[in-house]
Amino acid sequence: MSADQTPAPAPAPAAPGRRTLGVMLLLTVLSAVLVLTAAGRTWAEGRAGTLDVSVTGGRISELPGGLALVGLAAAVAVFAVRGAGRLAVGALTLLAGIGAAAAAAAGAGDTAALDTETARKLALTGSAATEVSHTGWPWVAVVGGVLLAVAGLITLRHGRRWPTMGSRYEAPTRKAPAKADTPGDLWKALDRGEDPTAV
Repeated sequence: MSADQTPAPAPAPAAPGRRTLGVMLLLTVLSAVLVLTAAGRTWAEGRAGTLDVSVTGGRISELPGGLALVGLAAAVAVFAVRGAGRLAVGALTLLAGIGAAAAAAAGAGDTAALDTETARKLALTGSAATEVSHTGWPWVAVVGGVLLAVAGLITLRHGRRWPTMGSRYEAPTRKAPAKADTPGDLWKALDRGEDPTAV
């Protein structure tokens, strides 16, 4: 290689801010999928006399699914805010994740919803299900809640370095038009896209 030839610069690695943003988005979407899928599955089942009874996670508690949706909304909102707003979104995501995991864990051994379904099927108030068993789906929701909490922690730690929406998405600001004193000024104002008659 001759002296006047310089090696081509190596491609710049992806910015750390963009990597952590991608990880946060991936964790948020994955957590929502896990929690919402688990909420629609059977968490508890048993017998009501000779009948089989079962209840889904959504019947036991609507909280995990609702908080997963809050986390998804927060992931979208992170692009529209900056500074302290990012910290608030991160804190909200963290709390939503903790709440979803706690509610799912509490519902893992819950029998109240199953007893309510038993009483409805038997048309007997106060009836309780027998041969009660629980599935593993509540723990899938717990994992989803933990992942959402981790996404919140990542937002709190790295959110200030993430890119925001470009200026093209912001409301345009209009400059006050220059006063047109001569016909030439009028044409120049029109060329700039200004309204020369505006006060």
